[in-house]
Amino acid sequence: MSKAISSTDLLSKKYDLIQWEGEWYDNFEEPEASGTWFISGQSGMGKTSFMLELAKQLSNFGRVLFNSLEEGTSRTMQKAWKRHQVAEKGRKIQLIQEKPDELIARLDKRESPKFIIIDSFQYTGLNFDQYLAIKKKFPNKLFIYNSQMDGSKPMGKVATKILYDADLKIWVEGFKAFSKGRYLGEYAAEGLTIWEEGAQRYWNK
Repeated sequence: MSKAISSTDLLSKKYDLIQWEGEWYDNFEEPEASGTWFISGQSGMGKTSFMLELAKQLSNFGRVLFNSLEEGTSRTMQKAWKRHQVAEKGRKIQLIQEKPDELIARLDKRESPKFIIIDSFQYTGLNFDQYLAIKKKFPNKLFIYNSQMDGSKPMGKVATKILYDADLKIWVEGFKAFSKGRYLGEYAAEGLTIWEEGAQRYWNK
């Protein structure tokens, strides 16, 4: 039986937080820099753009791996990488295309990246127990999963379970990202704008 935690212990506990500013703080507050985030939304709504902008923001707090299982080093990924000027962050953001076993081996190395963005979850082939095992193995890292969709829901039962387990759930629609999870910023209902022109066209039609 584990030791019970007192109110004093809980309230005095310190956390490793992502202390970003501006509209990122307004929409996502200061989330913990570990655990699981889950990104969902229909195709063509700005998810890739959001993930790249997210990677740039996170690189201010630690190194980022962008595991592009779906697009790899395709021409479309190259264009997105250029459009969002990701190269400006140098080796703080690295692009890989690795299945879970390869990724785990990489993360086992000393001083491996703290933030891992995985696009998309369905390409990992993980079941829920395997997902939990990775989360437990690397308790100080943050895993961010993008999900393919089946209508308005994540594709597959495992993805749906991860959605419920995630600390931060982010819905992308009309080139805006909305917090649906446990971290709701002061202006979260407005959403974080990914692409101003596209958002204006979508939401003002």
